[in-house]
Amino acid sequence: MLRRRAALLAPLLALAGGRRAAAQSGADKVVFGLDWQAEAEYGGFYQAVARGIYARHGLDVTIAQGGPQLNHVQLLLAGRQQFDLAGGRAVEFARHHLPFVAIAAIFQKDPSVLIAHPGTGVHGFADLRGRPIEVAADVRAGWWRFLAAKYGYKDSQVRPYTFSLAPFLANRMMVQEGYLGSEPFLIEQQAHFSPVVLPIADAGYQGYGNIIATSRRLIATDPGLVQRFVDASIEGWYSYLYDDPAPADALIRRANPDMPQALINYGRKVMLAHGIVDSGDAKRLGIGAMTDARWAAYYDEMAVVGVYPKGIDVKQGYTLRFVDRRVGMGGKG
Repeated sequence: MLRRRAALLAPLLALAGGRRAAAQSGADKVVFGLDWQAEAEYGGFYQAVARGIYARHGLDVTIAQGGPQLNHVQLLLAGRQQFDLAGGRAVEFARHHLPFVAIAAIFQKDPSVLIAHPGTGVHGFADLRGRPIEVAADVRAGWWRFLAAKYGYKDSQVRPYTFSLAPFLANRMMVQEGYLGSEPFLIEQQAHFSPVVLPIADAGYQGYGNIIATSRRLIATDPGLVQRFVDASIEGWYSYLYDDPAPADALIRRANPDMPQALINYGRKVMLAHGIVDSGDAKRLGIGAMTDARWAAYYDEMAVVGVYPKGIDVKQGYTLRFVDRRVGMGGKG
C-alpha cells in the first residue's frame, strides 16, 4: 500500500541491540526496506531487532526507513535490499512479470480508513454518498473504486488530499482518508473530539497490508535465509503485540525522533483492537498468513471495478512457501 503523506527520503538506520550481537557472530547481513518512517505499524520488525530475535535466527538486519521518493523495486533489483514492504503490489508483480514475489502478509486487514465529523449523520459507509471526500491520487486509483462501486459514490465527490487536517477540521461535512493508527489520534489531540472512523476492511475490502516481498533470485539461491527472515519477523510481531513492546518502541523513537510515545501506544492499541495483524486466517495459520482464496478474492473484486485488467495469473505474484506455519506463537495459539 502506498503511504499517505509526503516526506523526504529517510536514511538507512543501523540499529543496535540484537543487530550488534548478530554482527559479532558472523550472521547473514540483510537490509529490510519499510514503506514509511518508523512507527507502531512496524513494531514487530523493530522488536525482532531489539529482542535479538533476528540475531537468534542468524541474521544481521538493518531496517531502512522509507518514503514516497524511495523506489523499493529499484533497490531490490540492485541488490541493495533483500526484503521490503510491498503494499499490495503482488498483483503488479504478476501483471508486469517482475522478478519479485510477496512472501508474507503481516496485516490481515488494510488499516486505511475514511474519517468523518461526529454529529453529521455519518454512521456507516452508505452515509457518505454525496459528501466531499478527500483522497489521494493513488487511493482514487485503488480502494476508492471498490468503495465507490459498492456504495454508489461519485467521482464528483472527490477532493484532493492535501496531507493536512486543516480542510477537514474547517468543514464539518468533509470526509477524508486516513490511517487507523494516525489521523484519528491526531484529530483527537488537535481538535479535541473523537471522529467517526470507518475502516475500509469493515466494508469488505480484502487487500492485505504490510506485505513482505523479496526477489525470485534470493528464493532460488538462499531459501533458508528467506525462511529465517520470515520466521523471525513473525516471532517479532507476536512479541510486540502480546509481550512488552518497550524494546521496539525505544528503537522506533530513536529512528524517528518526531514520533511521540503516545502515538506509538495508540497505534499498537488499535492494531490489537481491530485485529489488523492477528485475525482471520492468521488465527488459524499464524501471523503473516496468506491464502490462494484471499488473493483470488482481492484480485477479482479489484478487476471488476477496473483497478486491474482481467486475465492476470495472480499466483505468479506471491508464494505461500514461507508462511502458514504458525511460527513464533508461543502460548498465543
